Order: sequence, then structure tokens, then C-alpha cells
Amino acid sequence: MKLYHFPISPNSRRVVAVLHHLQLPCELQTLDLGKGEQLQADFLKLNPNHMIPTLIDEAFSLWESNAIMQYLSSKVPNNTLWPSDPKVQADISRWQFWLVAHFGSACGVLLFERVIKGMFNMGEANVQEIEKAEERFHRFAKVLDAHLAGREWLVGNVVTLADFSVGSWLAVAEHAQLPLAEYTEIQRWYRNVEQLPAWKSSAL
Repeated sequence: MKLYHFPISPNSRRVVAVLHHLQLPCELQTLDLGKGEQLQADFLKLNPNHMIPTLIDEAFSLWESNAIMQYLSSKVPNNTLWPSDPKVQADISRWQFWLVAHFGSACGVLLFERVIKGMFNMGEANVQEIEKAEERFHRFAKVLDAHLAGREWLVGNVVTLADFSVGSWLAVAEHAQLPLAEYTEIQRWYRNVEQLPAWKSSAL
């Protein structure tokens, strides 16, 4: 297998963490987004969205990080990241979809405005976009914080794909200036994620 990724991307990191957790062999291929390598014709054949991460498994090309995580987990029977119980799988998927639609979308705007724009000389941060993203962040951070009260992990009693998916955005909290101060349960939970060997080793 081969994974095209960009090291500082939360979307990439969550996939790399799953690879490490499951001890799956995979070649990591960094795409230099600043040089536009994701727009090259050869890569567009693999992912017409010209985005990372993208997984290649023989003739099979797969994009969207959460789909990649589920696919990788299916290669290792009886693993706890993606248990066979359909209700547990649905619960994990619930949080992965929630991340993409709600919490992660707010985090993504804050990272883009406060970090990515400066990194790629894309102009000044848009204050109005930041304000709207912070409002959205608080709305959904409250949901996550309340859910985590009294829980070590997002789903069940062990780490699952849900923790890697949602936790990936907390890895850039300082740079994106995510307003986390009042969310003590989120902070406590993410400290658990940070202690996972696979999470530590995924910080490329």
C-alpha cells in the first residue's frame, strides 16, 4: 500500500495513526502542496479532488480520510478500532461524520485563516470568517465536552477510529488558536489520545 499525505494535515495524521496502531506496512509519500504536486496529472488520476490523504492498494485508489481508516481497519480482523458489532460501527461512523460536517469544519476554517494562508502567501486572515468559525466551534465543542464527561474514550471503553478522527484536530489546537480553555473534558480526553503510542509516532 501507498499513502499520499501532507505531514501537518489532521486528515493525514489520523490515517497514519491508524496504520501505526494496526501495524500495517505502507509506503508514505509526501506531497508538497506548496509546489502544487497535488495538481499533477498523475495524481489527479488517483484523486480528482486533488486532495490528501489518498491511499493506493494495488489497483484500488481510495480518498477521504475516514473511509481510508475504515478500510484499513477491515484488513485486521477483530481489532478494537473498528469492531464487528454494527451498532458500534454506526456509533463510530456517527462521530466521524459529525467531525466532517460540524466540529472539523469549524476547526478547518480557523487553521486555514490563521496558519495556511500565511504559510502559502494567500493574504491576510479574514476576521469575519474567524468569528463565524469560532461561533460554530463553541456550538459543537459543547456537544463533545458534554459527551466526554465521565468517559475515557468517545465510543465504548477502548480507543476507536472515532478518537483518532476527532482528536486529529486537537493536534493543531495551538497553531489554529482553537478556543478550548473552557472545555476541560475535551482537554482531558485529548491527553489520553496523546499518550497512545500510535498517536505519538504519527507526528511526522
